[in-house]
Amino acid sequence: MRNTLFILTVAALAFVSCAKQESCENQSESASPVDGILLKDFNPTVVDNVPVTYIERAKFDIIDMHAHDYAETEEEIAQWRKTMDEVGVLNTAVMHCSWIGRPFEEYVAAYGPYKDRFRFWCCFDYTDMSEAGIQKACETLEHYHEMGAIGVGELGDKGEGDTYARPGDGTGIHIDDPRIQPLIRKAGELKMPISIHIAEPYWMYLPMDSTNDGLANAVVWHVDTTNCLGYNALVQTFENAVRENPNTIFIACHYLNMNHDLPRLGALLDKYPNMYIDIAARVAESAHTPRATREFLIKYQDRVLFGTDNGMDPEMYRKIFRVLESNDEHFYVSDYNYHWALSGFNLPDEVLKKIYHDNAERILTEYK
Repeated sequence: MRNTLFILTVAALAFVSCAKQESCENQSESASPVDGILLKDFNPTVVDNVPVTYIERAKFDIIDMHAHDYAETEEEIAQWRKTMDEVGVLNTAVMHCSWIGRPFEEYVAAYGPYKDRFRFWCCFDYTDMSEAGIQKACETLEHYHEMGAIGVGELGDKGEGDTYARPGDGTGIHIDDPRIQPLIRKAGELKMPISIHIAEPYWMYLPMDSTNDGLANAVVWHVDTTNCLGYNALVQTFENAVRENPNTIFIACHYLNMNHDLPRLGALLDKYPNMYIDIAARVAESAHTPRATREFLIKYQDRVLFGTDNGMDPEMYRKIFRVLESNDEHFYVSDYNYHWALSGFNLPDEVLKKIYHDNAERILTEYK
């Protein structure tokens, strides 16, 4: 009887214990404070007691090789120039794209009073893709060059062709299209570099699921390749054009959107001496791998150009300075919409000076 009572007692206690444990587990799961937090709302506060560096002005004078016609009035252009003085930008490349709108002649006239501070870039004219039409487009390119255009771009191909073409439609026209090779050769003859945006960061092409490392940003910029070229096919079109036009300088915007595979990007730079990259609008994509990116920038210091591509606000520039110049670690910049923290590169002075100024000056010497 005692043994039976003991066994029943132990069983009852075990049942109660299991029930309590299951209840606690259920309660813990149902009451989790993170259940309602979405990845897009992730906005942590850094608790680490680490250095925070504020860089008001760049360490060396800057040539910004990637900006656009942001200013809508004379007052805004004047303010932009003032901001450039404050942060240390000598010159800014104002690229001309269809999503801005006004004709080339108008935007050149608008910035005319400050033409020593703003450098003009134009796009190819795809209005007529016949042989005669391309010849006329070459003549137009020469005309724009005479008006002050020092480069071509920003061209842009995210799969469907030149997204930024003006005034004609660039759909279906990739950078290696045989029809536009005379234009590319003409740019080389005129010593006008071609700046082109190829593809998007790699995670924009990956499945939009829990395995996507850049999901918070990728879901906004997801690329549907159902009816257009995918990432690797786009990179191949770029390589084809660079290989077939050795006398034309190509600037691959945004690290060629290859921050995820810097060895591959380095191999292309090794192979093609007429290829450069700019670092515009890829702070977050580069500063979450600071050691690898720092090593890359030091190795290819003669082929990297500074660019912003993010408007005219002075704090925009300073966020970039912090990444390039400081040794800060584990900080967030909410503007970039990623869930990861960033760290500074602490680049050597000789590398900074080349990226900020000297490399661009070398390319554009003839147009000073």
